[in-house]
Amino acid sequence: MSNYLYQSDGVPAYDMLIFCHLRWDFVYQRPQHIISRLAKQFRILVIEEPVGVYNDEQSYFKVREVAPNIHICQPLVENLSQLGAYLKKHLHKNTFPIGWFYSAAFVSVLSDLDFDSVIYDCMDELSLFKGASSELLAQEDQLLAAADIVYTGGRSLFESKSRRHHNVHCFPSSVDIHHFSNHYTENIERPADLDSVFLPIVGYYGVIDERIDLELLRGVALLRPDFAFVMIGPLCKIDESDLPNAENIHYLGMKTYEELPKYLHFFKIAMMPFALNDATRFISPTKTLEYMAANKPIISTRIRDVERSYSSCVNLVDNPEEFSAAIQKPFRNFKQHYRSILSETSWDRTVQSMSTLITDVPA
Repeated sequence: MSNYLYQSDGVPAYDMLIFCHLRWDFVYQRPQHIISRLAKQFRILVIEEPVGVYNDEQSYFKVREVAPNIHICQPLVENLSQLGAYLKKHLHKNTFPIGWFYSAAFVSVLSDLDFDSVIYDCMDELSLFKGASSELLAQEDQLLAAADIVYTGGRSLFESKSRRHHNVHCFPSSVDIHHFSNHYTENIERPADLDSVFLPIVGYYGVIDERIDLELLRGVALLRPDFAFVMIGPLCKIDESDLPNAENIHYLGMKTYEELPKYLHFFKIAMMPFALNDATRFISPTKTLEYMAANKPIISTRIRDVERSYSSCVNLVDNPEEFSAAIQKPFRNFKQHYRSILSETSWDRTVQSMSTLITDVPA
């Protein structure tokens, strides 16, 4: 889609303002899946974190259309405390049908804007992430007090937020089965940056940050020189110098959502080598179901939501030695378990259920 600017006198009417800490053009994950489906019902403005400072020379409202009914705003404000007034000025109104929050850091907009319904889709416990603001916990208290509905991205988050809000619903991240299933395997060409990878691949894709157990990766790569360990995704909040280096570890950088199934097709085994720390205590990885849709054996560390939901078909490991053994002997009949799990979920079904709950909110 092309980029363009709406001047203050040409702003369309929006049914839903979505406040998101993740860039639309970053890793394609829960927000993009949900927003792209909500756009079939609502005209949506997604507000990202600020990228510049508002002043007299930049007194415009910068909006980019990424799909029908989805516009992205990168606000020209110095900090989020100024965001509500900025939006009120340029949208020419202060009342909207729905305000949808992915991060409590945006809660100050509620001082300037009113919403008929306030939704908090809590996909991560952001306060536990590296570099998180010390204000985030207090901001979440404010958002929970204002929210009509809280959605959570996994069971552990549901249990945590249910103690703090009266109307919490668990919607674990789902999967577009068709996108990842690679039914037409004869048409899949090996990506060029895998041409130099001659060993069978144990692969991961996603953000590479403090949630990855780099020592586990280093250790299993040393134990299994007969396998290549391929890491796909952007580096975030850690330095390149922190990454383990070995002849059989390959870092391929970020790939688009459209490219991921092609790489996944060439994985012999899919992995989730997450560290067990504060940042992973509440995660429910979207990629679990995506790996299942591609019928790949999965090896994971003992992430709580993964262990509780998928221990029947995901190899759970605690150390490099167990990881090495799991490579040698994946679960039997894992595909049968996958089919049963995948039959119960889809992003379309998730968003339909979310939308139904919104319409049930009392006026």
